Amino acid sequence: MSKKINHSLFLKTLFLFPALLLLILITNCNKDNGCDLSPNLNVSSTQLQKDIDSLDTYLADSSIVAQVDASGLRFVINDPGSDVTPELCNNVFVTYEGRFLNGDIVDSSDNAIGFPLSSLITGWQLGIPKIGEGGSITLYIPSVYAYGSSGVGPIPPNTNLIFDITLVAVR
Repeated sequence: MSKKINHSLFLKTLFLFPALLLLILITNCNKDNGCDLSPNLNVSSTQLQKDIDSLDTYLADSSIVAQVDASGLRFVINDPGSDVTPELCNNVFVTYEGRFLNGDIVDSSDNAIGFPLSSLITGWQLGIPKIGEGGSITLYIPSVYAYGSSGVGPIPPNTNLIFDITLVAVR
């Protein structure tokens, strides 16, 4: 009788294994790799316009000619870097310095630090992919793409920020 049970179990496993394998293959084929993600641009258009006006005034007063992203982000590519550019599904290793418009430093790292790009503020998600490994960029980030109306730590609500970022590596 034990041979029948083992034989029966063997037959069930024999039929179940290909079905399970097929199911795994189908789900993996239909699953995207996460790289079709896009930054969250669902923000207050009123606050975004205030941010843009403030940034444009700062840039004009500082005689800085910045490129304009369709989102409202302003940026200056200091060094385009290599052809290896990140997508939101990548980890990025960066050095950076973040400042208020008055020049006070908010945060910085001289040692490369890694982050999943998708977990960073929207301004970084929009700006960092504009350069490749080894490149550097200055981002003029509207508050709605930074810490928004809530702020964080020493950053008050609705504060525009400037980040100088060097993209050390993409993984």
